[in-house]
Amino acid sequence: MKSLVLFDLDGTLIDSIQDLTDSTNYALAECSLPLHSVEEYKYFVGNSVDPLIRRALPEGERDNQALFEQVKKIYLNRYAAHSKDKTRPYPGIEKLLAQCNESGVLIAVVSNKPHDITADVVRYYFPKICFAATIGQKEGIPQKPDPAGVREVLRLTSTSPSDALYVGDTWVDMQTAQNSGLQSCGVLWGFRTRQELEEHHADFIVADAEGLAKIIFG
Repeated sequence: MKSLVLFDLDGTLIDSIQDLTDSTNYALAECSLPLHSVEEYKYFVGNSVDPLIRRALPEGERDNQALFEQVKKIYLNRYAAHSKDKTRPYPGIEKLLAQCNESGVLIAVVSNKPHDITADVVRYYFPKICFAATIGQKEGIPQKPDPAGVREVLRLTSTSPSDALYVGDTWVDMQTAQNSGLQSCGVLWGFRTRQELEEHHADFIVADAEGLAKIIFG
């Protein structure tokens, strides 16, 4: 049994892609720019806000810093007010997190979503769950796949990397685990494919929360 399990947030604990899509498209529309589909946004997200906005901009406008800042500001304001409109936890996730609490397995969230929004979303969707730490993108902690966020959680919980597992849905998460010296588990219910997880050397790949529980509790 693992002592600590660290989770990515979007695409791993919560299905947030529609709210992310709606808020980004809202910002683009406000600036009279072309919109994108949900499937496109599954590949735009995962590396924090700035890359999301850059990828959403028309190719010829991605170096337009003034336009980037305008779209980003509108997006952040919109998403802060609408981050919970259509977002829901994935099936079985709340039960799994409660099982971790009951079994003494520490759990944490390390996300590239802005820290304040990360903390708010986690509190909102999992009010009965005890997290040892929740870390989003903030000054002083580089975004994933840099290992800084994971290492901060390891420090706070006095846990060895060998006793911890990192769970996520993208190559960023698999690389984060490798950079941190942790085993990785890729989930197939998120935003990316089995092929991506395999190509980035996931130690485990699971299709549902029950499969993840078997890995955590051994």
